[in-house]
Order: sequence, then structure tokens, then C-alpha cells
Amino acid sequence: MALKQFNPVTPSLRATVLVERSDLHKGKPVKELTEGMHSTGGRNNQGRTTSRFMGGGHKRRYRLVDFKRKKRDAVATVERLEYDPYRTAFIALIKYEDGELAYILAPQRLKAGDKVVASEQADIKPGNAMPLKNMPVGTIVHNIEIKLGRGGQIARSAGCYAQLIGKDSGYAQLRLSSGELRIVRGECVATVGAVSNPDNQNINYGKAGRMRWLGFRPHNRGVSMNPVDHPLGGGEGKTSGGRHPVTPWGKPTKGKRTRTNKKTQRLVIRSRHLAKKA
Repeated sequence: MALKQFNPVTPSLRATVLVERSDLHKGKPVKELTEGMHSTGGRNNQGRTTSRFMGGGHKRRYRLVDFKRKKRDAVATVERLEYDPYRTAFIALIKYEDGELAYILAPQRLKAGDKVVASEQADIKPGNAMPLKNMPVGTIVHNIEIKLGRGGQIARSAGCYAQLIGKDSGYAQLRLSSGELRIVRGECVATVGAVSNPDNQNINYGKAGRMRWLGFRPHNRGVSMNPVDHPLGGGEGKTSGGRHPVTPWGKPTKGKRTRTNKKTQRLVIRSRHLAKKA
């Protein structure tokens, strides 16, 4: 997919850069593979704001994407590619030989009419899913399971991928887009290829109103608030508050390590932070 620019007939269009989606399906999704979603507006079940700067946005239906690829050894044909309002990647509607329909994440270079399969042994082609232990070293993969049977959790966003760089002692070694080196069990399933829509990172929405359509409300800086509203607020001119940056509730931010599950640290060979320094 290419990028689309506009004639500057309005100030906002002068800067707007969007992804060309003319090749995607223009109709509605398959109703049986969708469900209604309630927009929270950042509120919890008591009506209190727990996530700031969220609200509004266009009404959307959630597409039920098959991250587990649970139907094994069944060849499916790609019917069409579709836009998904809940994710940056495109999705593909596939039809199995018995007539069952499903949505999967669309990898790059996948098009209508292609055949895909999830199996223990499959060809190394975009859209096919198989255990990491059966893939050759160097394969580009996405939608990677962390725990067997849970479904893909790593590399699901637009343009993301990981590379299989080694296999040892029942584990597969992966290099993620962030630079992190991580190991997962070789039995975990992944899909061949990189996620579609890599040009998503080059989008310029052009105006505030387009962000409101996506559900984002204006984001206010802490230093622009009053002292009653934020620890960094108040003062004549610009002041930093005399302390390290914190949230309105006093929790450290901007660099504070928040990782709490130390048990999974053994699965990380090299941190993404160390990769940036190298």
C-alpha cells in the first residue's frame, strides 16, 4: 500500500498523509465474525476516569481475529483484505475448504486468492503458521505465542516482525523489532512474514479533528496545569516542580522501570534498552 497526499485546498490537507486503502474491501465485515464494543471513554465501572484523554470517536464493531490459528492442517483461501478500526494492521478474510470463515492478521505480500495453512509442517510463505521449532533459522515471523496455546501476542502491530536467529535446548531465539533478544518455547506457534501496512508509521493525520474521530481527546501537559491539578503545575513561567516527573497521583514516570514480573526475565537474553546503546 502506498501513501496518499492531498492538494492543499485547506490548511489541514496541506500536511495530511494517509495510507492508500483502495485495494481493501469497501463493504461491511462478516457480521458473524464481529461483535459490538462499548466505548469506555476512559472510565471504569464506577464512572471515574482511569485513563485520561480518551473519549468520543466513531462507532466501531470489533472483528474477531483468530490469533491462535486453531484449525490445523486445513488449507484456506484468502477471500479479501479488510481494514480493521481496532488495529493498525490490515486483516484478511480466509475461507477453509469446508466453508468456514475466519479473520487473520494480514502479512505483507498476501493478496486475495493466496492459500494459507496452519500445520506442524508447512511451506515458508507469508500467512502460513507453524511451530517455531520447525522453521529454518533466519525466518521472519509475526503473531508469536509466548505460551503454548494462548495465541499470538508478540509482533501484531502494523509493520512489526521478529526474526528467528537460533534454536537451542527446546527454545527458539528471537530478535524483536525493538532490538530485544528473547527466547520462547519451540512448540509455540508463529506466522511467517511481517505484519501488513508498514507505512502506518508515516501517517500524518493533519488536524486535531481526525484524532477526535479515533477517540483521542486533547492531551494537556502537567506544567500547564495548576498546582491543585498536577505536581508539575503552577509557578511563574515554566518550572519543573522541583522533583522528578511524576503523574498527578505522585507515581514516578519518564524513565521509571515498571516491570514487575521478574519471573519472565530469564526469557530475555538482551534487553531492548541495551540494544539501543550498542
